[in-house]
Amino acid sequence: MTSARLNSIVNLFESCRYKHDLYTVFGDWCECAAISMSNAVDLAHFEKREARYLEIANRYDARTMSDFSKIMGEVVMALEEKPHDILGATFHALELHNKARGQFFTPYPICQMMARMVAGSPEDMRKSIERRGFLIAHEPAVGSGAMIIALAEAVLDAGFNYQQLLHVTAVDIDPRAVHMAYIQFSLLHIPATVIIGDTLAMRFCEDWHTMAHVMGGWSSRLAAALQDGGTDATSGSLPTGAATVAVKPPLPTREPQTPTVEKNGQLRLF
Repeated sequence: MTSARLNSIVNLFESCRYKHDLYTVFGDWCECAAISMSNAVDLAHFEKREARYLEIANRYDARTMSDFSKIMGEVVMALEEKPHDILGATFHALELHNKARGQFFTPYPICQMMARMVAGSPEDMRKSIERRGFLIAHEPAVGSGAMIIALAEAVLDAGFNYQQLLHVTAVDIDPRAVHMAYIQFSLLHIPATVIIGDTLAMRFCEDWHTMAHVMGGWSSRLAAALQDGGTDATSGSLPTGAATVAVKPPLPTREPQTPTVEKNGQLRLF
């Protein structure tokens, strides 16, 4: 069934090729879908994002916008059937991952393997939750969100409700990737702040809060954890394994600060 959904999404995008550049269409769909979700809960950015939505919509005729709605329906159903990186798979199926574009997303089965290795045992997760009340994940190059989706799946398989016990801060330099991740996190109800920015240069320009983040009161929960933990609200987060990068963690500009920094100044991937 999942492959049938993927084929349906690909065919709907392909139907737009006769008038438009497919890479642009894919990016515009992602941005419109992300704005539609964001504007339901994030009033601080509503006017700016609504204007951007209308700007994009004016480029397309009624038929194409109708296809955009159908694509959204298929994506919702695909993630309802099974958590996976449906948008990353679509990007590849449309052959938008060629070398000229320079974007390649990690296959989901590999992300599943990596997530289970990094997340540790159910006992590791239980101890982390007991110490702070929830788990925190940082992803400095989120792409389409496959690693975080796999992590959420691993947390669920370990017997914990990721929708209540996991918060994610994710960054990517490509707005298209941020929109892809935001859409999938939102539909899977993963509490997250997804940020457009350059992790290595520590420059961040725009943040997207999922509905689960807003509805779950995560701004307050993170702030409370920071106070209760003294200087480090993230002590006891998921095991780090060997996945680190030599930078400080990405932080949202309008949300409570939740850094996870080793003594050597490195950032934990999770």
